Formats: sequence, structure tokens, C-alpha cells
Amino acid sequence: MSPLYARHKRTTLAIATAVAAGALLSTGLTSTAAARPAAKPLASAPTLLSAAARTTLIQQAAADATETARHIGLGAKEKLVVKDVVKDVDGTVHTRYERTYAGLPVLGGDLVVHTSKSGATEGVTRATGRAIKVASLKPQLTTAKAEKQALSAAKTLGSGKSAADGSRKVIWAGSGTPVLAYETVVGGLQDDGTPSRLHVVTDAATGKKLFQHQDVETATTGTGKSLYSGTVSLNTYSSGSTYQLYDTTRGGHKVYNKSHGTSSSAGTLFTDSDNVWGTGKASSSTTDQTAAVDAAYGAQVTWDFYKNTFGRSGIKNDGKAAYSRVHYGNKYENAFWDDDCFCMTYGDGASNTHPLTSLDVAGHEMSHGVTANTAGLDYSDESGGLNEATSDIFGTGVEFYAANSSDPGDYLIGETINLNGDGTPLRYMDQPSKDGGSADYWSSSVGDEDVHYSSGVANHFFYLLAEGSGSKTINGVSYYSPTYKNTTVTGIGRAKALQIWYKALTTYFTSSTNYKAARTGTLSAAAALYGSSSTEYKAVAAAWSAVNVG
Repeated sequence: MSPLYARHKRTTLAIATAVAAGALLSTGLTSTAAARPAAKPLASAPTLLSAAARTTLIQQAAADATETARHIGLGAKEKLVVKDVVKDVDGTVHTRYERTYAGLPVLGGDLVVHTSKSGATEGVTRATGRAIKVASLKPQLTTAKAEKQALSAAKTLGSGKSAADGSRKVIWAGSGTPVLAYETVVGGLQDDGTPSRLHVVTDAATGKKLFQHQDVETATTGTGKSLYSGTVSLNTYSSGSTYQLYDTTRGGHKVYNKSHGTSSSAGTLFTDSDNVWGTGKASSSTTDQTAAVDAAYGAQVTWDFYKNTFGRSGIKNDGKAAYSRVHYGNKYENAFWDDDCFCMTYGDGASNTHPLTSLDVAGHEMSHGVTANTAGLDYSDESGGLNEATSDIFGTGVEFYAANSSDPGDYLIGETINLNGDGTPLRYMDQPSKDGGSADYWSSSVGDEDVHYSSGVANHFFYLLAEGSGSKTINGVSYYSPTYKNTTVTGIGRAKALQIWYKALTTYFTSSTNYKAARTGTLSAAAALYGSSSTEYKAVAAAWSAVNVG
């Protein structure tokens, strides 16, 4: 789970075992934004797969998994488990696998096999290049001890009852020599009320904490008479004499009302008698539909952005939608994506009158779901920064794609929700340090920063790749983007930059990708899309060098 912005965490709940239509469609009000035509895809860009075609490819990969494992040199105790598949326009297939060793999940063992149209293996992208060999599968540590260690590792553990629901044995291969370990999930609340699900990996022999990452990720959305995006068009569902905020044209997305509750339940589905939703005004009433309009609009535009830009049908690329919950908590100042419920959740802000449902926040949160279902970037260290940056990058892409005059596209994150209280954005992509905490450039300590701050390096890279260095005005917003050694970077345009980042995320990044590996992955993506001698390839290299990633 990942929140929209940084918060200290406190853990108060239980430890959980880690495992890791027949009615008329109706349309509401007229949109102020024109529909966006789909662009002609590049030969190496992903193609849109039907649910049946995707299932067939996954089943075929699963049937061939044993032979694939042997072909790429895995050991006798290692098996491959298919997670996802991407097929390019030219027929190249990229199959993402997770791995087991003697029946145990291998954390950090994920990999992507790249196969040409003819069936030949073109390469393998691995989270770790180390062979998986563990001398003993008998733990020296009891599960009870592992759970106790995990609780101790949760540095901001607060008061309240906690209970152990078991830990699972795994092989940890995310760093160093692979070892037998326990993975425990410490559940609870962060200090702002955001649910917490902290994964803690403990060495099964020594009890040493090997790794931890947060599983709850945060953001916002809109439609009808919205608070942030003006009057917009929503797809709703007619049920008898009422309408539901239920979009059957985009995988079945629904919006629920939490009425300031914080339970794990979905809440109550929003309904209306006249299919005109919201007031377009701030309100502290939990019965007000305005926040729900923004959430529905955000989900709608994000779905269309991914489908028309990348050929991706939904967060999991399976044609199925997540759902949204609004009016979460009392004066809750955040939004988050939760992969367990497969949902977005939005608070109403400090005064309960300014929900965190702006368009870029919605795109940000749902993009956490895309990351979770592709590269699975760990929400910690440098990979956590890349995870957050990916959501900022695609959230920005969603905002520009919408072309909504009430909220024009920009390279500012959360500029309309005013969480800082002074009208300033949460983050700036042209010069991330303007927020007072984010990193403009890579350093050896950047992975120690909160992921919302270490994301600055990738956000800065993306801005430079898209728009170039120096001064620029876009949609009335002035930007100035410096570089590490005052070099000049010429941008290749946002459309190409987005294609490169998406292809890298879905075919070259793995769970433990750091900034150095992200450079390699995006260069591989640029080479596949545009050629290794292309202007685009050279621009990727220049933009990374400009943020001190060489």
C-alpha cells in the first residue's frame, strides 16, 4: 500500500500471514474535454490483447514453464510461476515470472523472458543474477520469534492490540547471498490513519531483519459536477428508477461511500435519482456526491489513458476495473492504493471539505496498481522511489491526456488539493528539490530517503527526457529544470518519454530495480522502440547523466 505523500507510520493492528448486468447503460453530463484518438503504435510497443488472447498466452507460458526454466539455466529445485505477459505489435512476447525454490517463494527472484515472434529467446531480465542455492531449508528461528522480530522491526510501532497470524517461509534473494527467511506482514495504521501493511523479511537462521517495505500506496479521482475538473461526462448504470456510479464500459468500476468510516469494507454504492451527480462545491457532508464524481472521472480517464496510449486494458490488463472509496476517515489527509482490495481510497482532507480526488492523484494511485501487477517494484530503498515516480509520471500523463480546461496538464503533483495549506504543489518534476525534501540528483544515500523524496531523481529524469533542461512555459506554468553538471538536455516530447517508461516498467524492470538498473532498462526500451542509434536513445542516456545516474 502506498500513500500519496510521506507520513510517519504507527502500527496498531494485527500481524497477517503474507501471501502475497442486465440494464441500460446511461450517460450523465456533457464533458468539457474532447475524446482522445488512439495513436498508431510503434512496432515494439505493446498491443492490446483481448481477455481470451491474454489468457491463452499465460496458459501457454505456464504449460512451457518447466522447459523455460531449464532453457534459461535454472536449477532442479527452481520452478517458474507466470505472473503476466505483454505482446508487442511485432509479435515479441515478454513473459514475467515469479520463482519458487523447493516449493518456497523466492522474493527477489522475479524475471522477464523476452521471446521473438519465431519463438526464439532474445534475452532474460532478472531481478538477481545469483544462483539460488540454500544449504538447509530447516529454520533455526521459530515462527513466533520471527513474528516478534517483525514487530520490533516496525520502528514506529504504536499502542494497541496486535496478534500473530503466522509467517511464511521464503527464500530471500533480493540482496546478497540467497537465504532461508520468514516473511511477516505487520498490519495496522500509519499515523494519519492510512492502513499499514508492512512486509518484514527476517533471516530464518539469525533473526536479522533483511528487508522491509510498505504495501499500502496512496492518491485521487473525478466526474459529473466535480470539485476539480469542472462539469464532466460519466458512464453510469440504470437500475430500476435509480442510477449507480457504476461504469460497465470500463471493466465495471464502482464508487462507494465510506461515510468517514475506516473499515476494510467497500462501503455503500453511490446512487442517484436523476443521473446528475454532485454540486461542484466543497462540502463536509458525507452524502455529497462531488467527491464521488471526481473519483469516477479519474478512474474513467485513467482507464482511457492506459488503453489508448499503451493498449493496456485495466490495471491488471485483464479488462477488469478496480473500485473507488471516498469519504474515508475523519479529516483524513491522504489517498491510497491497496492491492489486496484492488481499490483506491480517498480522504476528505483536514477540514473534511477538500477530498484528495484530483485527476493527477487518481492517475497516481491507480498507477501503483499497474506497477504492482507488472514490475512489482518494492516500496523501499531506490526501487520504492522508482515506484512512486512511476505513479507521478503516469499521473501526469493522465492529466495531460484528459486535456481538461479546468485542470490543464502540468508537471506539478497535487497542485489543486492544497495539502500544504499555502497553495503549493506536493511535488515538482522539473526541479524536485523545490518541495524542500526531494532529491534532484542521485547520490549513494538517496535510497535512505522516504520514497516520496527519493522519487525526485526519476521525476527529474522524466521531465528532462520529455521537455529538456532550462526554462520553459507549458499551459501557463513556468518551469526551470537544472542539470547535475550544467549540461544541456534536449527533450524528445512527453509522448515518446511515456512510451519508453512504460515499456521499461513492463518488460525490463523487476522488483529490486535501482536507479542504475532503471537507466539500463529505459535504454533497452528506447533501443527496442526507436533503435540504439536513435535520437531518443541518446536522449535517455543524456537525461540520466543529467541527474547523476551513469
